[in-house]
Amino acid sequence: MSNSTNNAIILLARILLAFMFIYTGFGKLTDPSQTAGMIAGSGLPAATLLAYVAGAFEFITGLCVLVGFQVRIVGWLLALFCVFTGVVFHLPQVNVPDFPAMANGWINGLNFVNFLKNITLAGAYIMLATNGAGAYSLDARRGAYVAA
Repeated sequence: MSNSTNNAIILLARILLAFMFIYTGFGKLTDPSQTAGMIAGSGLPAATLLAYVAGAFEFITGLCVLVGFQVRIVGWLLALFCVFTGVVFHLPQVNVPDFPAMANGWINGLNFVNFLKNITLAGAYIMLATNGAGAYSLDARRGAYVAA
């Protein structure tokens, strides 16, 4: 594959990897209540503040991935974030009182899929961190991109 094709594929991958965090980060910044509820439910303090912090982190790092700015650093940060949120919020079993066992089982199944998604994304962000943003990026324009 040619270098321009590889760089176009890296750009496409960055767009796809950025979309979720830009979207969810913006959502947390405009309405943190659902995320604050999850944070409070996990036992962490200052749930609303942490929801805003998570929203700002997701939105800003998503934009950095999208435009290819500081991708090696941001990739590692997002990988750690994905593992942390996967383990803290999606790995534990959920038991909603007064829900039928099948409903709780369904919720736990979906929660585990989210855990797997987070771990998979961590791998993608590690790959991005180790390989860089590609030639079509701000990192390349400022001379910070070196092909792995």
